[in-house]
Amino acid sequence: MAERGVEALLVSVGRDLPYLAGYEAMPLERVTMLVVLPDGEATLVVPALEAARVTPMPGAFTIVPWGETDDPIAVIAGLLEDRRAVAVGDQMWARFLVEMLARVPDLRPVRAVDVVGELRILKDEAEVGALAAAASAVDGIATDLQAGRIPLLGRTEAEVSADLSRRILEAGHERVNFAIVASGENAASPHHHPGPRVIGRGDLVLCDFGGTMNGYCSDITRCVSIGTPDPEVAEAWEVLRAAQQASVESATVGTACQEVDRAARRVITEAGYGEFFIHRTGHGIGMEEHEDPYMVEGNDLPLSAGHAFSVEPGIYVPGRWGMRLEDIVVATDSGPRRLNTADHGLAVI
Repeated sequence: MAERGVEALLVSVGRDLPYLAGYEAMPLERVTMLVVLPDGEATLVVPALEAARVTPMPGAFTIVPWGETDDPIAVIAGLLEDRRAVAVGDQMWARFLVEMLARVPDLRPVRAVDVVGELRILKDEAEVGALAAAASAVDGIATDLQAGRIPLLGRTEAEVSADLSRRILEAGHERVNFAIVASGENAASPHHHPGPRVIGRGDLVLCDFGGTMNGYCSDITRCVSIGTPDPEVAEAWEVLRAAQQASVESATVGTACQEVDRAARRVITEAGYGEFFIHRTGHGIGMEEHEDPYMVEGNDLPLSAGHAFSVEPGIYVPGRWGMRLEDIVVATDSGPRRLNTADHGLAVI
């Protein structure tokens, strides 16, 4: 904060709050706000009816509950005193910031990611352990999917998505973040919403799923062919697998994030599928499914030990089929470490 000229940090709904204080605010109209000052003093302003959910941490922050007839914005403004350069969390509700601006019109907000982001982007040993445990849990589900132990044929995408969601919870996750199931032509839409389409013979089925386990996220994508795939699809999958492998191998400490993207894109483009790779190669992961650093053209940030991110190139042919292959990777001083180990072949069931 001192280096950035930030006089106060305000974090509310979002993952910065549990990262710093171990408490996740309920996404309600009642404001919860952690106010952190450069001298280390921190105050958690929280609705009185939710104060019992907070684990007290004396020496880390002070809890200030507010009642239903109190004005919490006034309380927060009072804590700021004459401080005006404040960093606010990316997920803070606009209504809270608008109310703060009305109360303190000369407030100068900047993004909290410029402060907290530098802490969260580097995962320590315990955080990598949590990510690895979450990855292992969904690896088991992916393996069952590839082995045909999760029925696909004759079920709707929505039914399979619900099945995956149940298994994610049974594997130890607290919540399901997403369970994309896209079959046939629907898989050409990278973020397809599972619907009523019935999975049939000859379909290529893309499954991208993950959740939150002990505060940290999982994210994996594998594809299954219902019956022997068309030769074009089989060929494209081998291109995709080679692209993903090249991208993972490139993710060494000191390498720019954009080079990890380029490594995958180069393989796919040289094989003639470049126009069908329509998204970045990866995103950071931690307490959020998507966070810094991003593996995308234009990001020249060098990888450091402790950076955790997805490597997920894809090929999407509109109106026909789509495929993606995704693992979570951690940059280490001894080279890139895959956290997902489920088979990388195109499963045929």
